[in-house]
Amino acid sequence: MQFGMQFFPDVSERDKSPEAYYMDAMRLVEYCDVYGYSHVRTVEHYFHYWGGYSPSPLMFLTAVSQHTKKAKLITGAVVPAFNHPLKLASEIAMLDGICGGRLEVGFARAFLPQEFRHFGIDIEESVERFEEGISQVRKLLEEENVTSKGKFHSFSGVTTHPRPTQLPCPPFYVAVVGTPASFERAGRMGYWIMAIPGVGSDPMALMKIYRDAWLEAGHRGKPKLLMAVFMYCHEDREKAMYIAKPRVESHFSAIVDAMSEYAVGTPSKAYKDYDKMREKIASQTLETQIDSMAAFVGTPDDIESQLRKFEQATGGCDEVSMQVLYGNMAFEDAERSVKLFGEEVIPRFQ
Repeated sequence: MQFGMQFFPDVSERDKSPEAYYMDAMRLVEYCDVYGYSHVRTVEHYFHYWGGYSPSPLMFLTAVSQHTKKAKLITGAVVPAFNHPLKLASEIAMLDGICGGRLEVGFARAFLPQEFRHFGIDIEESVERFEEGISQVRKLLEEENVTSKGKFHSFSGVTTHPRPTQLPCPPFYVAVVGTPASFERAGRMGYWIMAIPGVGSDPMALMKIYRDAWLEAGHRGKPKLLMAVFMYCHEDREKAMYIAKPRVESHFSAIVDAMSEYAVGTPSKAYKDYDKMREKIASQTLETQIDSMAAFVGTPDDIESQLRKFEQATGGCDEVSMQVLYGNMAFEDAERSVKLFGEEVIPRFQ
């Protein structure tokens, strides 16, 4: 397994300003090359403090590229429904050049009703927009003089610039959460997956669906799994729990608030059981997250033991994308955890 840093901002301006959050993140990123953190990853969200400091993952990762020369940069994820494929393909290729070919691109279909509503997009179209968008972006990156007639976007004889540094294009991930259909679709389409244990259905139970679909579709190479988790490492177990617990739980309170429109049922047939998912999220604690292997908290020995169980349960996880700065965590606390994990835990898995 490899271990990277995930930045999913979940604070309002009364807790930490955007400037302070970005400065803290960039200072932490500088430890990637010191300790061998494999990647830096961030999200795309709008209109709510849960994720709202990251409306442009490509912009955030462009800044990150100047603070680490080795770590991969991963969008976790960009949303085709909210981005024109011509613009998205051009910006992906631009960052791929800026970072010297270290970019990996995760795509998601989004799920917050208010995001679709404010952008004036029908949430019922989310799957179609996702599949069309990711297909068009790939075609634009891999080919020149591209013509594509889609339901939502069409273009003829166009070549986007710049061209990607990685050929034929940067690797693609798709985000999956809790439905067998999303895991099957990712495997069938031949994309790597980024998943979240402990939210919705248990993704660990869905790995076989994904891997079988990959094989049945005849894709070359091996499927790749990235899991998004929380991490806090401290020499003292009780202090680790003391620092992590309120911040992990405030992250879930923020999700519940962002998903408030699911409180009265599922507003779209495209998001079956997301009302039930919200209920499950509302019940999460640090302890349930640790039990679900979605949070790794404690001493270096504790976390190594937790990670060994996680590796066995997933049948092998390629990338562990760790939330290292969450809630109103002070920079000094985040730095201590990142350094200790880098010094004591990463070497045990190399």
